[in-house]
Amino acid sequence: MLRALIVAVCLAVLCAGQAFAGSIGFTTSITQSAFRSLSKEAGIAIAYKNDAPPHPLGITGFDAGVEMEFVDIKKESDYWNNAFGGSATSLGKAPSYIILPKVRVRKGLPFGIDVGAMYSNGGNTPVQLYGVEVAKSILAGTVATPALGVRATYTRLAGVNDIDLQTVGIDASIGKGILFLTPYVGAGMVWIDSKATGNLQSFATALGAPIGEEKIWQPRFFGGVEVKPLPFIRVLGEVEYSLRPIYSLKAAVGF
Repeated sequence: MLRALIVAVCLAVLCAGQAFAGSIGFTTSITQSAFRSLSKEAGIAIAYKNDAPPHPLGITGFDAGVEMEFVDIKKESDYWNNAFGGSATSLGKAPSYIILPKVRVRKGLPFGIDVGAMYSNGGNTPVQLYGVEVAKSILAGTVATPALGVRATYTRLAGVNDIDLQTVGIDASIGKGILFLTPYVGAGMVWIDSKATGNLQSFATALGAPIGEEKIWQPRFFGGVEVKPLPFIRVLGEVEYSLRPIYSLKAAVGF
């Protein structure tokens, strides 16, 4: 069963690349308020996900894996349908979920510090998503006590002509290992910086209503569990909520 789960994650990463932004491109303008709503949801979608317990990896520790993220979007909204090149009354409707396949690596450093990086590619499109993280362990955790950590992250969306989108995140989490299970919960804030560019800005300017830059602080909450059924094998599931539910599944090797 474990092998099947890991294979399923890997196949999904290889096959689902275009689900996020392969067809993103505006055909008409949207209002400033709609752009703000779109920026919030898209920013939360691309923001660096926790997807790891707060325990430090240690100076010799390393973790590398593949991940799938499923974002429940407000598909009935005009701004999402417009973003996917259609409208609420056309065949070009937004999907029920945005799917983000990712590759992630993390490395332990001295003093309870971990660093990591993430990359996602939109299949046969120029769309890319990349990010970095720095985490610091406040409490490493013992057999009797939980671990506590804080983290800072950065992500940027590239290859989409109509939106310039990036995020910065800060969060804290607490978790406790129980045999081969490590449940954890956490909360934080995401700063979203979004600009309308390309056709979207051109359409809006032509109508005499250019779209201004949006800078948004958005809270988020998350919880998950990491399972270590075999040496060097880690499988993790996480649920995050900020405006909409986001589900993540990761399979990794580490030590």
